[in-house]
Amino acid sequence: MADSDRALVLEETRHAPTFYIPRDDVRMELLTPTEHRTYCPFKGNASYWTVAAGGRTAENAAWSYEDPYDESRAIAGHVAFYWDRMDGWYEDEAELFARAADTD
Repeated sequence: MADSDRALVLEETRHAPTFYIPRDDVRMELLTPTEHRTYCPFKGNASYWTVAAGGRTAENAAWSYEDPYDESRAIAGHVAFYWDRMDGWYEDEAELFARAADTD
């Protein structure tokens, strides 16, 4: 999905750290834009994507700020993913987080 050593990490109050990954390091062909939008008073308007990979789909699981406010300009051109909507997160081959497989 994404592989980067250039991610920016934002630490925000009441949220887990958010990794903003440069688009060049994200497999954008696995993301489909949606109509969903949100607003952050510190970063601006966020656009969302649905992620489809490995036979699974996660709706509105990735987002970015296409034109962030000046104080957040560093995250322009980056994509972030919800921790709990991805199956796993890894750093240097070590698993940081894994979501339990959905069961019926």
